[in-house]
This record gives sequence, structure tokens and C-alpha cells, in this order.
Amino acid sequence: MILIKEFEFDAAHNLVHYKGKCERLHGHTYKLVVKLEGTKDKEDMIFDFVELKHLVNEKILYEFDHGYLNDFIEQPSAENIAEYIWNKLEPMVKRDNCRLYEIEVWETKTSGIVYRGE
Repeated sequence: MILIKEFEFDAAHNLVHYKGKCERLHGHTYKLVVKLEGTKDKEDMIFDFVELKHLVNEKILYEFDHGYLNDFIEQPSAENIAEYIWNKLEPMVKRDNCRLYEIEVWETKTSGIVYRGE
């Protein structure tokens, strides 16, 4: 089974190793999709949605939302944002019955990245 939880945050960034419009300061309303793969536990759940929401809000979105992503990630491309989130979240959600399966980071409605770890 795959558990899916979606989040949204607003943040600014600029791509310092890029030539074009995105090297200038700008912002996005990002969509973050977190997916866990697993089997049901003794409560018949892969992971508690409320607990996952709390973890993502407290450990990821608290620092990202209405922030400047370059403060955390040198080159905050969608790829690097997804990898950063994966590395922070993966140890927090790993259980005997489940693991982090996939992170999606969408900069716009039509442009995003999927990351499944290394």
C-alpha cells in the first residue's frame, strides 16, 4: 500500500548556478506530496495521517513556509528541495511496517520533480 499526504507552502528562492530568469529572486506556491509504502500495523494503518502532518509541518514546513530557501539549500532547485526534504523526513517515518517511498515537489501546477531516494 502507498499512503499519500499533500502539503502546500509559499517560499522564495533564486538559482545561483543558473543563467536565466530564475537566477533572480522569485517565489512559488509549492505543493509537496509525501508517499509512504508499507503494510498495516496493529491499528490497521500504515502511518497515522495526523502524525505525518505534524512531522512535516514541524520539521519541514516550519522552516520553509514564507521563507527564503537559499538559507537552507545552496541551489534550491526542485530536485535539491526534494532531496533535502527526503533526507530530513526519511529517518522520522521509517518503521518496521513502512518506509518513505517518494517525495514530489511541484513549483507550479505543471512543473515538478519526483524523488525516491538514492
